[in-house]
Amino acid sequence: MDRRTFLGRAAGGAGVLTLASAARGAFDPLAGLEPVRATPDRIFRTTVCLRPFRAAGPRIEVEQVGRKRVVHNYGHGGSGWSLSWGSAERAVALALADGVRDIAVIGAGALGLTAALTAQRAGAKVTIYTKEQFPFVRSARATGTWSPDSRVAMEGSVDAGFADRWEGMARTSFTYFQSMLGMAGDPVEWTDRYMLSDSADAQRHPPLTDGKPGFLRLESRLADITPRSVDLTPGSHPFRPAFARRSSSLTFNVADLMHHLTSDFLIAGGHIVPMEFQAPGDVTRLKQSSIIHCTGYGARSLWRDESIVPVRGQIAWLIPQPGVTYGVYYQGLSMLARRDGIVVQPTGQDEWFGYGDANEELDRAAAEAAVRQLATFWA
Repeated sequence: MDRRTFLGRAAGGAGVLTLASAARGAFDPLAGLEPVRATPDRIFRTTVCLRPFRAAGPRIEVEQVGRKRVVHNYGHGGSGWSLSWGSAERAVALALADGVRDIAVIGAGALGLTAALTAQRAGAKVTIYTKEQFPFVRSARATGTWSPDSRVAMEGSVDAGFADRWEGMARTSFTYFQSMLGMAGDPVEWTDRYMLSDSADAQRHPPLTDGKPGFLRLESRLADITPRSVDLTPGSHPFRPAFARRSSSLTFNVADLMHHLTSDFLIAGGHIVPMEFQAPGDVTRLKQSSIIHCTGYGARSLWRDESIVPVRGQIAWLIPQPGVTYGVYYQGLSMLARRDGIVVQPTGQDEWFGYGDANEELDRAAAEAAVRQLATFWA
């Protein structure tokens, strides 16, 4: 997750940040910004996730494998959860062409579950075939923030209709996630985010990328559904850096969200069958003639798709803290408090952090260092 992703695309309406100077007033504890207990002893797990980035954007198209129609639905970069429902609509429409009503889905992560549910709602019988289920799928290691254009494609590498398709997928997904607000367990909720900086200039000017091509930015297309950010007045926040900006964004409590989706799928008559696929031809073993392929980063190996580039991210998970339900970003480190854990994640100084890094080994020392850095955010 990069810093603009962290903000939830809400910076567009903000002006210059307000200086919280040495003359700041007393902090109001009712603001709900209790400091996080950021100590390494509270780390209960560390995870690494490889996001499946494709310069051309997500692959949602049909490929014929023998007599099987395979609809690919993978390669969403850091936008898998955020675009999942909209991607599912497009993939399911292709899978149900010609009146097919018995569908196979490969993969039980964010893209697989939403595709399966969308197909069920369209009247199809659905079976999920998967090597892994929650909590072992990569989607379980996601940051958990609404980020529909987070490293979703590269400028100059997409076709002419991509932006319109992306907007349609993002709006569809947003509508679905809005319908889950207020559910028991809070699988989806609105939370506040705080961008911190030592100077106003650092906020107004994005980090340099050493002449590299840029990742596609489409957030302005969603301005009407994106809450605007506000500058904080002196004394209104407890953070050590002088400058602060608050915005709000959707947060996915992934553990509960996965439970909701899986339960809904099974209650509607769906079946999950453990199965491992080694090569594209393995799909011919399935009885269904129409298959939606949702293996995410796994498609690089399974489908020999080298257009997928790994983007590595490591998270240190802190024990949930009652009353702490916000996020904060400062100096290449983000924290997002979810119901299922407090996510502490180094993000680097620009969006190229972790790009091309396929290392899934855990780095405990880096995790502890990130937590210690987080502890310095508060005055």
